[in-house]
Amino acid sequence: MSISEAIILGAVQGLTEFLPVSSSGHLVLLQKIFRIAEPVLLFDTMLHVGTLIAVFVVLREDIWRLLRRPIQRLTGFLILATIPTVIIALLFKDIVEEAFASATYLGFAFLLTAVILLISDRLSKKTRRTRNEYTMNWFDALIIGILQAIAIIPGVSRSGATLSGALSRKLDRDLAARFSFLLSIPAILGALVLQVKDLVDDGSGIEINGIPFIAGTLTAAMVGFFSVKLMLKLVRQRALWGFALYVAVLGTAVLADRYGTHIFF
Repeated sequence: MSISEAIILGAVQGLTEFLPVSSSGHLVLLQKIFRIAEPVLLFDTMLHVGTLIAVFVVLREDIWRLLRRPIQRLTGFLILATIPTVIIALLFKDIVEEAFASATYLGFAFLLTAVILLISDRLSKKTRRTRNEYTMNWFDALIIGILQAIAIIPGVSRSGATLSGALSRKLDRDLAARFSFLLSIPAILGALVLQVKDLVDDGSGIEINGIPFIAGTLTAAMVGFFSVKLMLKLVRQRALWGFALYVAVLGTAVLADRYGTHIFF
């Protein structure tokens, strides 16, 4: 892997981890475009470390509030919303890894993300009354968690799914954005734990040139920082239909290539 490829992959990871367009789907797509035969496990792990650093920096006040008083409603909601993803990840780990390797369902997954975003946008507009952190309930957290679990499929956006779930449950946009990004912390940490375990089991994953490794990680952290701030602003002020249009076009292009032109697939 060259330095330029590492920087591009880091930038894409940092940007798409938080925008509702699926970071995993974009990384799988770029893997096909760059003809990278296998994902480098340690490199992928450190890209997630970079985006995790970005979340901690941008949401440091929310995180500090949770650490100072861990026993509170929001903590319980975050735990509850994380459970479905843990269950799905453990039960269907082999299937998910196969989906990453083959990219068979990538185009359909992008289209599913578009549908989720459009439905949530429509539901959130049916009433102007929204609910805040104090009127949020366990069922809201569970719905958001189930949608996050679905997003374990590459091409289905985690941030898009969780934001859509929150908005469809009439949570206010500020809370929807903050909850989605706070929920990314256990999700990314969980992915890191699984990747580190695989890394230990497969020593080949540590064979990587140091410069691309560092370049990709730093790029993911820096781009991720601006991506989180941008998404917080966009969710508070704008609808998500523009992202839905983007992933719909991307999904259509992937399917056209897979079943027609065969340029990358």
